[in-house]
Formats: sequence, structure tokens, C-alpha cells
Amino acid sequence: MIIAQVLPFAIGAFALAILLSAWRLLRGPDLPDRILALDTLYINALALLVLAGLQYGTNLYFEVALVMSMLGFIGTVVLSRFLSRGDIAE
Repeated sequence: MIIAQVLPFAIGAFALAILLSAWRLLRGPDLPDRILALDTLYINALALLVLAGLQYGTNLYFEVALVMSMLGFIGTVVLSRFLSRGDIAE
């Protein structure tokens, strides 16, 4: 099948994207750049988890990806709100 041939390339591409996002997270010039890098980092990690679930044929990776997506979204919203207002709760 073609998916077996494409999965190693896709996993490598997302691993490279994770490394580049981590570099931007560490070296970002501003705080908004670092927040965007963190958001990109967790989205690439989600894609890598889904690809690992496809490669190994188990549903556990998909469930972990679902929980991680919810937590990542909440984290991005909280960090953005803190950056714009200076506090999290009103």
C-alpha cells in the first residue's frame, strides 16, 4: 500500500517541523512569537501522534491526541489572554 511508503517520510517531516518549532520557541525574539511557536509545536506533535497511530495500528495514540488537543487549545487561549490583558481571570 502507498500509505506504508509515505508514513516514514511524513513522520520525518513532522519531526523536523517539531525541531524547528522548538528552535523558534527557545530563540523567539518576542513573547508572541514564542506563544505561536508553542502552538505550532503542539499541533505538530498531534500530527506525529496520529501518524504513529496509523503506523502501529492502535487507537491509543488517537485518544492521547484528542486529550492533548484540548489541553493545547486551552493553554494557547490562556497564554494569549495573559499576554493581551496581563491577567488570566477577571
